[in-house]
Amino acid sequence: MPPRLPTGRSGPVREADDVTSGRQHGPGDGHWPLIGRDDELASLDAVAGHVVTGRPRVVLLEGPAGIGKSALVSAWCRTDDRFLALRARCHPREEQTAFGVVRQLFQPVIASAGEEARKALLADEMSARQVPGTGPAPGGPDTMAALLTGLVQRPSAQQPLLLVIDDVQWIDPPSLAWLVRCLRYADTCPVLIVAVTPTADFRSPDPLLAELLHPSHCRTISLGPLGVLDVQRLAQAVWNGEHPDPSFCATCHATTNGHPLFLRAVLHHARLGGLRPTAEFQDRLRRVSPPTLRREIRHRLSQGAPEAVGLAQALALLGDGSPWHLLAAHCGRGEAVLRAAASDLRGLGLLRADTAPSFVHEAVRDTVLETMSAEELGQQQASAAHVSYLDGRSDEEVAAHLLAADPVQGTWAVPVLRRAADEALRRGAPDRAASSLRCALRQPPQAAEKGPVLLRLAVATSCCNAVQAASYATGALELLTDATGRREALSLLTSCLLLAPGSGVARSEVDRLLGEEHSRAEAQGADRELELRAGVLRSWAEYEWPTARTAAPTPPADLDHLLGRTPAERQLLALHAFSALRAGRPASSVRALLDRASGNLRVLSHETFPLHYFVAQSLLHLDELGTADRLRVQLTQGIAGTGKRLLEGSVAAFHAASALRRGDVTEALDTAQKALDLGRAAGRPPYATTLDAIRIDALLLQGRVDAAEHVAAGRPTEGPDQGAWETPLFLMSLAALRTAQGDIRTGLSLLHECGQHLDAAGTVSPAVSPWRSRAAAGHLALGETATAGELVEEELDLARRCEIPRAVGTALRMAGKVASGGQRIELLSEATSVLTATPARLELSCALHDLGGALLHRGDIAGARRTLRRGWTLAVGCGATALASRLRQRLRDAGGRAGKGSGLLTPGEERVSALAAQGHSNKEIAERLVVSLRAVESHLTGAYRKLGITGRYELAAALAASATAATGAG
Repeated sequence: MPPRLPTGRSGPVREADDVTSGRQHGPGDGHWPLIGRDDELASLDAVAGHVVTGRPRVVLLEGPAGIGKSALVSAWCRTDDRFLALRARCHPREEQTAFGVVRQLFQPVIASAGEEARKALLADEMSARQVPGTGPAPGGPDTMAALLTGLVQRPSAQQPLLLVIDDVQWIDPPSLAWLVRCLRYADTCPVLIVAVTPTADFRSPDPLLAELLHPSHCRTISLGPLGVLDVQRLAQAVWNGEHPDPSFCATCHATTNGHPLFLRAVLHHARLGGLRPTAEFQDRLRRVSPPTLRREIRHRLSQGAPEAVGLAQALALLGDGSPWHLLAAHCGRGEAVLRAAASDLRGLGLLRADTAPSFVHEAVRDTVLETMSAEELGQQQASAAHVSYLDGRSDEEVAAHLLAADPVQGTWAVPVLRRAADEALRRGAPDRAASSLRCALRQPPQAAEKGPVLLRLAVATSCCNAVQAASYATGALELLTDATGRREALSLLTSCLLLAPGSGVARSEVDRLLGEEHSRAEAQGADRELELRAGVLRSWAEYEWPTARTAAPTPPADLDHLLGRTPAERQLLALHAFSALRAGRPASSVRALLDRASGNLRVLSHETFPLHYFVAQSLLHLDELGTADRLRVQLTQGIAGTGKRLLEGSVAAFHAASALRRGDVTEALDTAQKALDLGRAAGRPPYATTLDAIRIDALLLQGRVDAAEHVAAGRPTEGPDQGAWETPLFLMSLAALRTAQGDIRTGLSLLHECGQHLDAAGTVSPAVSPWRSRAAAGHLALGETATAGELVEEELDLARRCEIPRAVGTALRMAGKVASGGQRIELLSEATSVLTATPARLELSCALHDLGGALLHRGDIAGARRTLRRGWTLAVGCGATALASRLRQRLRDAGGRAGKGSGLLTPGEERVSALAAQGHSNKEIAERLVVSLRAVESHLTGAYRKLGITGRYELAAALAASATAATGAG
């Protein structure tokens, strides 16, 4: 069994926290008994019992500073030997250290283990390098999280783990994510997590923190002040068993409000001042009591020698448990002098009675720092950074000091900050990386470093603020001279333009830089990759803002000879694949280019931009939705945990577009909202116009016209960017909204404006935008049959040329609506036949609606019923409640019924589906209905099949539609 070491950065559980019964120490010794916490200890025992039996648990231990939270945990750790206890303490400065808390937990255990135990804990070399912090992160955040989870699973297989996190409000985000991961896997590795925090002292709401502390598995224990009887027991321990007078204890309690740390200060002063716990001394007790804890700490500091104050300041900066030689280097004194100063601080009650120096409470550190002026603090932090650097401390630790320090002399600081930033990026902490790099820019000028620092700063900020990243990338491009750096800066600059539309980033400046880079590469002829890259980016920029185009992009003569071996070649092939798609070229030729472009796709980043963009868009419009979903999953996994919020929002937008094309209305709406929320968290959302278009389309399909109008009215007052490719997509959705509101002519005007934008961009394929068939429907509604026929004929011809079945089926459907007699049924039948073989469920449902109406008009009632019932089933499965309502009404006109709605489900399926639609997990449903997990899964599978849906995110809409249908059918 691994050794049981309740430990953290500041060492094992300290003697100053000794709380075992039968051992009582006076304040002069630095030891205090735990009193008045029997109920809390019992609560911890109860929770621990659940963990031992296999149920994951979290305890949130809260209370104000000095109330005795840490002492309570230490007491319980010492009296309960069922757990292997690991402990860490968070601090605001350590928020800059990714996985800092995790490393605090495991470093002492591994360092103190024997060779065999170490091998058992560290199953591979990567874990050995990562946990002790002796090397850089071997992979991304997901790789590291998996390694660290393995470290939990191995020892917990022998003994349940207790992870104690003091001051959890300051935990670094990667460590928080890891704790949540441990909780999720706690069914295989029993873990009890105790999170200690001051009351109501959390930072801004965090979804991961909310999951960690969810009431379903977290028990909150709030520590309050001690009672009068508790004060009496504490006073009895302080005066070595002398029975205290009740009035003395009552006065002590009233003076301190029962706060343990205040009580200790008061009783300590009373004993040192010669007071006895009797009634005659109660008045003097009031004078001894400090008005505030910090005043008491400052008073104690003032009694110390200069060496003691210097040690306290060094310890406040360098942290509890810092080695003596590091403290000596910072203070400029010998170790023997500092050890004597430590004895002085222990005598003052400020240091614990440990070998390694550490404060008795975090409030001591805060008070020590408050006593230093801003100028003094900056100088001291600079000194702490330098001695830490010379001592070989980690770059992240040194950088944390530099962030709070004045600029330092010498050339050592900038490389340290750059390495710390790179490490933070690898760990998925771009905000901390950006802080380190901004600090590097504040250091004394080093011309050779500024360009690379600006470039890395652009990379870090591109994760969440494209406007800032574009500014930094522009500055880097002006300073960098090497081709690799300039290529990366160009990639960043152009990707930021897509992720920050309407942000004021100067496109003309970007176009100038792209043109200059392309001309330079052509003139030098030395870097073909850079030449191709600049050409791709310039062509992409012209596509993004067609109104700013100066000349059509010229494809290279050797396009057929590009094999896609280099990133630039693959980007060029993807660009031309998408260009061919927009131009209405045959799908087979587009796929051939895509196959050459999409081999060996790397993780989504600015370095590969815009390769994934063109591949993803092409797959969507080719209706290769299965391949598109696999690409989306790959992209999601590649950026998970990296902190790249803008890229996460971009992938979510891709997901929403794919869901809508697949006919998953609810999923499309929810995902579009998620993408907007991700973007707003970082400023202006990327693809905001496209996402609003998706939301409008989805809301109209649900029949929520007022909600769709709310989305349209919420757009910026200046309207969509008239130069951007998103404009026609939004105009088409806005036209659908106006038409649904009964304003057909405004809808037609918007559709023709949409067509003008697409023509200007060279986009003619109806697979990208079927605006002609939609406009034809408007003209047909106004009785303008000839105009409608011309538009449909043009779209059908373009659709057949592009060879994309969805586009062909959509055009055939509208051609059937324009036609009359037998030709109408013939064309509509062909449309349904073509669309049946595609993932276009919504378009097929619409075609079935029209075909059913035509059959009913001809008198084929049986055929109309079959067709309309099929269309209704599809619409319900898609969550398109408005379309389902129209189909149901037409089916009733044909004398048919849509079905019994939710009556199609068995009672068990109804109960399980209702709970799942409310958001309950399978496990929660099983517990509530007292059935097995397998039974829940079986019921859900049957419900999904009968309702025509693929997942629980569609349940609510499907059940609502079924209930409505049942009412209508009745």
